[in-house]
Amino acid sequence: MKTRKMKTKKRFKIKYPKLFLLLFIIIFSYWVFSKQEVSNFIKNLGSLGYVGVFISGMLFSFGFTAPIATGFFLVIGKQNIILSALIGGIGAMISDLLIFKFIKTSFKEEFQKLGKEKFNLRIKKVSEKIISKKIKTYLTYLFAGIILASPLPDEIGVTLLSGITEIKEKILLILGFLLNALGILIILLV
Repeated sequence: MKTRKMKTKKRFKIKYPKLFLLLFIIIFSYWVFSKQEVSNFIKNLGSLGYVGVFISGMLFSFGFTAPIATGFFLVIGKQNIILSALIGGIGAMISDLLIFKFIKTSFKEEFQKLGKEKFNLRIKKVSEKIISKKIKTYLTYLFAGIILASPLPDEIGVTLLSGITEIKEKILLILGFLLNALGILIILLV
């Protein structure tokens, strides 16, 4: 009887609970924010002017609120596009810093544990033979930068930077601001 409970418990144990929870929240939030009520909330942000742009910039970084921010940026149109991109970029930079601090402290053990998995060790060994460490670092920054500039969840890009690279907070702030402002500018130009 006791072994049966232990087997059941082992079957349902999640090896990386925080990473699983993060992925679940992103997927669940996209579902929630695709609802009509949330669309109405986006329209109300337009009456807030640049404060709404700043708030939307903050929302642009989070996977579960990026659709709200993107929708807002697509419908505002009245304000100065460059100023809106800069103000939105500042809001997104603040959110990226919050994500970075949270992931750096809360997910550290899981990243270390994940890095020691056989699969990851094999990939690391093969990739070290094929690609130099410097090129791998550049590719990581490139991929994370594309994610930060797009409406995709910044959690992924920031997780890459904080989990795989040893990025400094100042560099993250600069990258976060520039890339998010660029992404917001592109959306505003659409």
